Amino acid sequence: MTGRARHRFDRIENEVNVTVMPSADVDAGALLGDGTTVWHLAQVRESAVIGRNCNLGRGAYVGPGVRIGDNCKIQNYALVYEPAVLGDGVFVGPAAVLTNDRIPRAVRPTGERKGPEDWDQVPVFGEGASIGARAVCVAPVKVGRWAMVAAGAVVTRDVPDFALVLGVPAKWAGWVGRTGEQLVEAAPGHWLCVRTAAAYIAHDGRLLEEIHSGMKAPQRDEGGTPRLTD
Repeated sequence: MTGRARHRFDRIENEVNVTVMPSADVDAGALLGDGTTVWHLAQVRESAVIGRNCNLGRGAYVGPGVRIGDNCKIQNYALVYEPAVLGDGVFVGPAAVLTNDRIPRAVRPTGERKGPEDWDQVPVFGEGASIGARAVCVAPVKVGRWAMVAAGAVVTRDVPDFALVLGVPAKWAGWVGRTGEQLVEAAPGHWLCVRTAAAYIAHDGRLLEEIHSGMKAPQRDEGGTPRLTD
């Protein structure tokens, strides 16, 4: 069904085209961007802000005050706890968990139940980042732009832009481009995308995009292994 929501960039209530399934639970204080769809049994809590053209799968959870950019996909049963911030184009795979408490306790040392004021460690997920199915990101990690977290990984440290991490705990396993393809090292410190020929430079543990490059694109041999052109 088509519902009413407040556009996230306006201070007054406007009618936008959002789709909220009857069994979904979207708080009246949440902001949904134009073109966003919330599927069955998903829950969006108060003060959450979800951008344009997003998709929240069945049973997904978005906590109070969470910020989600445009064109994001939160897959079935993924849990995004407050106060997470997701940039544009972030993918959160099925049953992935973005936590909000590095040292979880139900109560404070005084015995009082912990509340939102105790969760001040903000996990941040950069533009285009992907979190694989059943991965767990332990707050307050920062996952960089276009980074890739493998399925089932447990992320306890920050992930650089374009990095591929996997395992428990997650460790660096290579670089990926904007397409998600793993990059090939064409020369020491120089990396190329098989699909697009986009070039990157590795420096001091980071990967930087090249604006122009004279390097040739890697090709694949008959067995599918990437190789460089002569």
